[in-house]
Amino acid sequence: MPKSAKATVTTEPRPVRLAVRKTYKLYIGGKFPRSESGRTFVVDGDNVALASRKDARDAVVAARAAQPKWAGATAYNRGQVLYRIAEMVEARRAEFTALGVPGAEVDATIDRWVWYAGWSDKIAQVAGGANPVAGPFLNVSAPEPTGVVAIVAPPSLLGLVSVIAPAIVTGNTAVVLAGRPQVAVTLAEVLATSDVPGGVVNLLTGRFAETAPWLASHADVNAFDLTGVDHPELAAELERAAAGTLKRVIRPSAAPDFTVDPGLRPMTALLETKTVWHPKGY
Repeated sequence: MPKSAKATVTTEPRPVRLAVRKTYKLYIGGKFPRSESGRTFVVDGDNVALASRKDARDAVVAARAAQPKWAGATAYNRGQVLYRIAEMVEARRAEFTALGVPGAEVDATIDRWVWYAGWSDKIAQVAGGANPVAGPFLNVSAPEPTGVVAIVAPPSLLGLVSVIAPAIVTGNTAVVLAGRPQVAVTLAEVLATSDVPGGVVNLLTGRFAETAPWLASHADVNAFDLTGVDHPELAAELERAAAGTLKRVIRPSAAPDFTVDPGLRPMTALLETKTVWHPKGY
């Protein structure tokens, strides 16, 4: 090339990269499926799966399949799993705060997981025991999990954890209707990487009024926690439906405060008591 010639370099503008938009899916059986109906709805600009009646049935099937093995695990092991959840929430703290959860609430949520993890191998001794009997018999009462628990969750992260943790630490499995989809699905992602067996917690997003009645009347659901229901008419309707299959129902309170010590009631409300008689002998 002659010295007087100049090289011409053509630069083409780089294409603008479009970020991959996240779709917040359901969490059933340890997997993240879309709704079988294919429906979604928009929450704060995000696409969220709109659960159907079929999705609710699938979640109950997954919860029932997982319940015997989860209940059969040692209490110490369940405590280890809950503590692992606390570790993972701590590691993903920034994700929750980015979703608008206050830092203090994330901290309280982590502490709540740890608190329930500590109760895993103690609740049986507190809620059960040997009973005095006037005769040559030994009478022992022992708590057992109720089974599959359907939960209408409050919209806060701390409220969500405050209804899930007492259900699963006592050996139950849960089908949860989420009140704040993005936060709830992010928590489900934590559960999926925290040694929680698939099916122990199943999470549905969508409209309470559409899916809750089917869970209330489902014959394979043993208890229904209505804590997150803020409409008295819907709560009464769900309680009537639950009565048809003799479910245990936890009624919603007017203004629950999840920052206070929850006490033992959230755990004991989801336990059954088995009493065994045995002759002592002389």
